[in-house]
Amino acid sequence: MSLPQDRRDRLAAYVELLLSANRSVNLTAARTPEAVWEHIEDSLTVAPYIAKGELVDVGSGGGFPAIPLAIVCEVRVTLIEAVAKKAAFLRSALTELGLEGEILVGRAETIAHEAAYRERFATATARAVASAPAVLEFTLPLLRVGGRAVLQRGRMGEVELRAVEAASPMLGGGPPVETALEGEHRLLVIEKLAMTPVRFPRRVGVPQRKPLCFT
Repeated sequence: MSLPQDRRDRLAAYVELLLSANRSVNLTAARTPEAVWEHIEDSLTVAPYIAKGELVDVGSGGGFPAIPLAIVCEVRVTLIEAVAKKAAFLRSALTELGLEGEILVGRAETIAHEAAYRERFATATARAVASAPAVLEFTLPLLRVGGRAVLQRGRMGEVELRAVEAASPMLGGGPPVETALEGEHRLLVIEKLAMTPVRFPRRVGVPQRKPLCFT
């Protein structure tokens, strides 16, 4: 992407923050600026799909893709991270970079049942934190009707893709649209068409152990 200099400067500042914190907290496997920039470029493949409004990111880790998207797309972000040390880094990064948003320490299965966050967001992102049907169950309950989930995936087998197609309407979603990127990278985009039934997401750990429609 062709970016204004001020946004490139903020991305560069994020690279420095991440590498510095990574010495004491395991935030990313990337150990050089060049490797981190590759993750940033991968994150920005999501940018064309960001809807107008707030973005929620599930399993944020070191901040991919949410922090690069917050810088480039200028959206307010809510980052969900279960590991307290990683969440602390994310909170400090938002402050240092002057980004608007908040950090939630916890699991998406719990947070998605809180009235303040359920059916709220315009876009939900997640970067391969579990099987695709499980990630769909984490993200769709957080989206308002008309929002979209944008999931970064590797190559998916036929069984996993069919499971997503079957699980999506159960969660209020439309048919998934798969976009092939460089190598085995994929984006899976699902529009939120209806409110998610109150029983979803299921209790902590169940979506990962027993993904919907995926056997």
